[in-house]
Amino acid sequence: MTDYSYQLYSSRNHAPLPETLKMLSRLGYKQVEGYGALYADAAKVAELKDHLAGSGLSMPTGHFSLDMVRDRPDEVVKIAEAFDIDAVIVPAVANERRKTDAAGWRALGKELAAAGEPIWKAGRKFGWHNHAFEFVVTSTGEVPLDLILEADPRLVLELDVAWLVRGNQDPLIWIEKYKDRLIAAHVKDIAPFGEKIDEDGWADLGDGTLDWAAYMAALKGTKAKYFVMEHDNPKDPERFARRSIAAAQQL
Repeated sequence: MTDYSYQLYSSRNHAPLPETLKMLSRLGYKQVEGYGALYADAAKVAELKDHLAGSGLSMPTGHFSLDMVRDRPDEVVKIAEAFDIDAVIVPAVANERRKTDAAGWRALGKELAAAGEPIWKAGRKFGWHNHAFEFVVTSTGEVPLDLILEADPRLVLELDVAWLVRGNQDPLIWIEKYKDRLIAAHVKDIAPFGEKIDEDGWADLGDGTLDWAAYMAALKGTKAKYFVMEHDNPKDPERFARRSIAAAQQL
């Protein structure tokens, strides 16, 4: 049976961290994925470590900003070692750093790869998590995600399937294309058009429009090791977490 993870960003606006972790453990989650605010300083890191230990959850993947990885690599490595993080993932860059031309995207890929050197040297995996902006084709007909990942074959990919769909892409094509570089996938769903506007159009797994049976079957044929539940703006994270893991266990 797959051990499902939970992106803690999903609960950022709701219950305190200890309550969130206890809830996830109770529902059957074995892992979580961290994000920047949770390890903003040494006190936060210590707090997270204590609460994870108390809940019996591990954190094999974590999101870190490109700026933090580039400018404070020793700190990132220390955090990765403290939590035994297998894969350090950059989740995005700010709007002003999102390029429109092929040269700009290639440059971002090279910056990413250079920033990853200390992470790779420390024995961790390092890579990128997509949104939809990486699929806006350049004037030369190239796809930004390809341009980012071509910078270094060691860059791994955490594939956010729902953002792929929002970028008008067929996830099965991209799963096959990068099957040997996938390390993780975000498991999330999209509500029918016009529904759940107060949750930014996202849905609990199994309550949306995506063919997750097909996507999960394809993902299990790749090198992806971690399957991370995420909802960008749930009104009720416990509802999302409960319904999503129940649906996932039927896939």
